[in-house]
Amino acid sequence: MSSQRGNAVRSRPQRHQNTWAFSNRRHDASSRRKKINAKLHDGVCQHCKDILEWRVKFNKYKLLSKPKKCVKCLQKVVKDPYHIICRPCACKLEICAKCGKEEEIVIPIDKGQDRSESKNTENGQESGSEDEPDFDTNFSSTDNEEECA
Repeated sequence: MSSQRGNAVRSRPQRHQNTWAFSNRRHDASSRRKKINAKLHDGVCQHCKDILEWRVKFNKYKLLSKPKKCVKCLQKVVKDPYHIICRPCACKLEICAKCGKEEEIVIPIDKGQDRSESKNTENGQESGSEDEPDFDTNFSSTDNEEECA
């Protein structure tokens, strides 16, 4: 078997080869899938960003139905999937919002929000309703909490 330890040499090519690469847009053109594909992963380290992009690419990324609890402030304010720390805590402590390590943040949270707000204003869309948050959208435009400067 190819998975056996020490079996590094194969005598034949791969049995089943893909004709074309997997595309998550091919069979699912819903608005939810388009939102997931357009989501900007900010406030995370490079490793976590790669993981989240892989999940999006292969249809493994699932949105939250309700907010999760932050491990730092213990409030139910984590609205991004696969994150364990809320945006204000991650910004204040300068740590990755997904793994909690003090790694270099690839896209800072405040710059990511400016980009998403500029996208919404260019498209002529308003941010989500203030009365009832929509958990299927990007939460950066609906947060009313303080952000780091």
